[in-house]
Amino acid sequence: MSLQFSVLASGSTGNAFYIETNEQSILVDAGLSGKQMERLFLQIDRSISNLSGILVTHEHVDHIKGIGVLARKYQLPIYANAKTWSAMESKVGEIPTEQKFIFDMGKVKSFGNLDIESFGVSHDAAEPMFYVFHHEGNKIALITDTGYVSDRMKGIINNADVFVFESNHDVDMLRMGKYPWNIKRRILSDVGHVSNEDAAIAMTEVIGDRTKRIYLAHLSQDNNMKDLARMAVSQTLESKGFIIGEQFNLYDTDPNQPTKLIAV
Repeated sequence: MSLQFSVLASGSTGNAFYIETNEQSILVDAGLSGKQMERLFLQIDRSISNLSGILVTHEHVDHIKGIGVLARKYQLPIYANAKTWSAMESKVGEIPTEQKFIFDMGKVKSFGNLDIESFGVSHDAAEPMFYVFHHEGNKIALITDTGYVSDRMKGIINNADVFVFESNHDVDMLRMGKYPWNIKRRILSDVGHVSNEDAAIAMTEVIGDRTKRIYLAHLSQDNNMKDLARMAVSQTLESKGFIIGEQFNLYDTDPNQPTKLIAV
């Protein structure tokens, strides 16, 4: 099996995504401590020392907490766009110049037999971007940390074999919850996070004939629950005629436990 992946961690406390071919292995974000990242890699029987590089989506701490530690300890190349580098440099500590690389938004970069396409999202960061992975006709789309899913984004991620898709919050839980109003307003805004319902509506427009797996990602620890997210997404998809369990399956992600390493 030449293309495999694991959602190592996903949630408001930390995010990391791993993907490999028979030639390359890539980590997207390292939003947990170095020790926690090492534990997650052990759980999928992989080694951080074998990584081809780490891609960064944006500079928020739940995506970069372990970047500096891993870069220095394992001498790994780090890829981010120029604005993200500027925004995160003071947060990740000193990284040798020879390990720092630019990956511009809207570009495709090839790592051996793995082509990675970057695309912009709508989030309150310097220049946030996520990735679509292409390998021998297979396509995996990673999209979280966006206030909405635009037609442009839908066109890029359309008909992926696998989606790792933000389903951040239940709107009622958020509105009635303990967060101050300015934080609630930020999450609900166009540069915040996608709700369960809005995620599902966007999914109905990008699920294709080849789609087999959808992972609900970046769930808020305070404003969502796995069962609630899955139920809300399922209801919307089924109302549009999709048959979950036959056409494709829905999967949970977790902030502390990786998903199984799955071959596409």
